[in-house]
Amino acid sequence: MVAERVQNILVIDSQGGGMGRQLVAAVKTQFPKLWVHAVGTNVAATSAMLKAGADSGATGENPVRVACRSADVIIGPVGIVIADAMMGEVTPGMAVAIGQSRAKRILIPVNHCDNIVVGVLELSMGKLVDQAMEQIRQLLG
Repeated sequence: MVAERVQNILVIDSQGGGMGRQLVAAVKTQFPKLWVHAVGTNVAATSAMLKAGADSGATGENPVRVACRSADVIIGPVGIVIADAMMGEVTPGMAVAIGQSRAKRILIPVNHCDNIVVGVLELSMGKLVDQAMEQIRQLLG
């Protein structure tokens, strides 16, 4: 991916949107010229990300499908690519849309909701967000 092509960041989160809130705030602070679209699997998650400074937001399966078509980078917990993950909030349609998107995916390895990623250090959410921002920085060149 050519650095100048990275313009649209899609942040996807579920449940209370705490991770998404932190990701949106970090992107808007470190890369203020990038457009951040937030899609929550529920209204609480979307609201949290909008309050954190997302440029736009929507809720539910169809917004995930539509947003994945134009995203350059998709960021969220690893569960967004696993059907029925996050207490059932990730639908099979969401997981497929994210998995088939042409976007680069930055997946945050969180070990909960019955999905365990082995070989990954248990890090604080702040450190995970920092690592995600470093990946964006590398994509930007």
